Amino acid sequence: MTDPIADMLSRIRNAHAVKKQEVIMPSSKIKFGIAKILENEGWVEKAEIVKSRKAKFDELRIVLKYLKNGDAKISSLKRVSKPGLKVYAKKKTLPKVLNNYGIAIISTQEGLMTNKQAKSKGLGGEVVCELY
Repeated sequence: MTDPIADMLSRIRNAHAVKKQEVIMPSSKIKFGIAKILENEGWVEKAEIVKSRKAKFDELRIVLKYLKNGDAKISSLKRVSKPGLKVYAKKKTLPKVLNNYGIAIISTQEGLMTNKQAKSKGLGGEVVCELY
């Protein structure tokens, strides 16, 4: 697999498309960090690492969140920085997603954080993904 983060985002989009309650995928530190940001910001219900029954590696379990009318809480989930084209933003040019209704996840020198947190700390970094 060339881009595990893009795979994670595609799995979440596909699970939302068929109205699944949860999605399970192979785990990594960066995937878990992204999932925890989504949980802390209220875009998903729960994100946790579970032991796999079949394989020896751990799996990431994300419980998805839906609105009262049955629509997915996440309307758009887009990978910005790709392995072939890294996208960086300085602290003054951090992206605003949907007029600050959405979030961008930024990989900074202090770890993964939202664009709003990075702006308040005065940090720039790699723009991993955007969602609203």
